[in-house]
Amino acid sequence: MSTPGIKTTVVGSYPVPDWLAAAPSEQALADATRVVLATQEKAGIDLVCDGELYRFDVNHPETNGMIEYFVRPMAGVRADLTFKEIQSFRSQEGMGFRTQPAGVVDGPISSGTLDLPDACARAKGLATKPLKFTLTGPHMLAKTLSDHHYGSTPRLAMAVAEVLAEQVAACDADVIQIDEANLPGHPEEWEWASEAANIVLSAVKTTPAIHLCFGNYGGQSIQRGTWDKLIGYLNSLQVDHIVMEMAHRPAEEVTAFRGLRPEIGLGLGVVDVKATEVESADGIARAIERAASLLGENRIRYVHPDCGFWMLKRSIADAKIAALVKGRDLFEDRVSAIAS
Repeated sequence: MSTPGIKTTVVGSYPVPDWLAAAPSEQALADATRVVLATQEKAGIDLVCDGELYRFDVNHPETNGMIEYFVRPMAGVRADLTFKEIQSFRSQEGMGFRTQPAGVVDGPISSGTLDLPDACARAKGLATKPLKFTLTGPHMLAKTLSDHHYGSTPRLAMAVAEVLAEQVAACDADVIQIDEANLPGHPEEWEWASEAANIVLSAVKTTPAIHLCFGNYGGQSIQRGTWDKLIGYLNSLQVDHIVMEMAHRPAEEVTAFRGLRPEIGLGLGVVDVKATEVESADGIARAIERAASLLGENRIRYVHPDCGFWMLKRSIADAKIAALVKGRDLFEDRVSAIAS
């Protein structure tokens, strides 16, 4: 079988199986991760993810462990919050989706007990196809913390980035992807967000990638904005490819990526995780065709869901994964037929 011109991948998270939530254990987690990987591999996903099941925190479902999992183990971060600190955090712009900070920074931060290489190695040991390992980026992590030490969010973000860089330098996955879901709503912060992201991306020993979206909680976008505001940010990144929400966006907005540096691969969201209806293969193929006609031949390197699947039922997520591969295959078949 020939290598597809456009590869399929997923963004990261997968719905937590009911049986894992009911009786969590190390063995149950390993078994559940096997299920997640096998589901993707059987469907034909080219670049698989572990589902991030080990990060889920029932006490912080609004971010599915995207935040607390990373910052709570860090040295210099305090979890006990005062009423004044909680009230102060609630006045911050863009944090309305959280009721309190993920922690308070009282001193210099370091890795502490955070151990991403172990999580990465466990996933790689279970996967039989190329693996993508994901982590939340420094911009979003810094903005969910209350800072009593660094004096500014950009300075805090750089410190967070140094910790994450130390971690990813020891991670061995085919692709390492950082996720930033807050920046699209705050494009004016792109310059310091880029500096922080590049600290992490430049430490990746394999293939660095970044995912951006407008958030997803309860099937709703958390941030508002447009992709054209972030082209400068994307072009400044030391990245192999980007993974972008588009299925839930206006179709014509894809033209913003005409300004993307040609050496940066484009990942196109063609599966809407905010909708429970499962896309048809023809619908996905047509979405790829439309984007390719607007952006030029060979511009799209990956197709994927807009974001993680964690808020959907497993049956819906599995069907969307299968539809993604079928839609990509249908698109490539049509391209081959035209070429011949």
